[in-house]
Amino acid sequence: MSGTKRPYHEQVDILNTLKLRELMSALPPFVRLFFRGIEPTTSSRTRIAYAYDLHIFFEYITQNLPDFKGKDIPELSVEMLDLVKPLDLEDYMEYLKFYNCSDHRNLERVNQERGITRKMASLKTFYNYFFKKEMIQTNPAALVTLPKIHEKEIVRLDIDEVALLLDEVESGEKLTKQQKAFHEKTKIRDLAMMTLFLGTGIRVSECVGLNLDDVDFKNAGIHIHRKGGKEVIIYFGDEVEEALRLYQEERKKIIPLTGHEDAFFLSIQKKRMSVRSVENLVKKYARTVTTLKNITPHKLRSTYGTNLYRETGDIYLVADVLGHADVNTTKKHYAAMEDERRRQARNVVKLREAWEDEK
Repeated sequence: MSGTKRPYHEQVDILNTLKLRELMSALPPFVRLFFRGIEPTTSSRTRIAYAYDLHIFFEYITQNLPDFKGKDIPELSVEMLDLVKPLDLEDYMEYLKFYNCSDHRNLERVNQERGITRKMASLKTFYNYFFKKEMIQTNPAALVTLPKIHEKEIVRLDIDEVALLLDEVESGEKLTKQQKAFHEKTKIRDLAMMTLFLGTGIRVSECVGLNLDDVDFKNAGIHIHRKGGKEVIIYFGDEVEEALRLYQEERKKIIPLTGHEDAFFLSIQKKRMSVRSVENLVKKYARTVTTLKNITPHKLRSTYGTNLYRETGDIYLVADVLGHADVNTTKKHYAAMEDERRRQARNVVKLREAWEDEK
């Protein structure tokens, strides 16, 4: 409808769709079939990541494989995918460890095992799509073994660090002189955001997407849009409510710029806050509390998940609240705590009364 203001998540999807169209213009025309095929099961951000990954692949084969040399990427046909062999893809994995981007910045890129695995997973999905549609005769990507992923320790804040962080957001004592000048203007907002992260475990994209009418104090809940388009209500406790109410009063005094009237969290420029600005905000405060941990909004999410699991012992509840589609994802993140709980449970069940009790 003309004149109707679109919800934030729809605006993001439209911008991502336009970005994807721009990226696809530099790819072979048949790639559009792939993106059309995966659209129902992927987010717009995921499809953009696929487009970047595929461009790196096509760039590599046109520069390094004899059958493709001298050809422009948009000239390639789907049948030419059959010319790529499993050994070519193993060489490609080696290339992904270090390469230069071909754009105007000519930046050097370094990928560790996780980055390589993600890019190869994109390629496997790509090849699998055309193989299943019988548009190619071979599927070399299916024959390539991905790098072994070494699990990283989950970084999270300890209980005392959580308290110190919130104290610092409130006081700003350890900030630089320049940061303190901004802090006076934003501390109520910043405390509301940090308390919300630590008290609900929402994603940074869900936080910046909050509108004024998404916050329901009557039912102590926020209405958010999860990845994949799912809409849910996340409930918050008293500490989060207090912080949000304080900011709400502050927010009423601000006249937002046109187009940002609905946004709950506003920047100093009176616009809806961006994901990047919130990430920088979290890092700024976190550095005053710990220099050993690289704290991001996602690490605050992990902190909430840890605390929720510690208090409830219900891994399925944690998975549901965090919005994990697969509980195994949650179990992987909290495996160490699972083991600790199993250890604590070893003497809970009694088989026979102690000998002393029978005397």
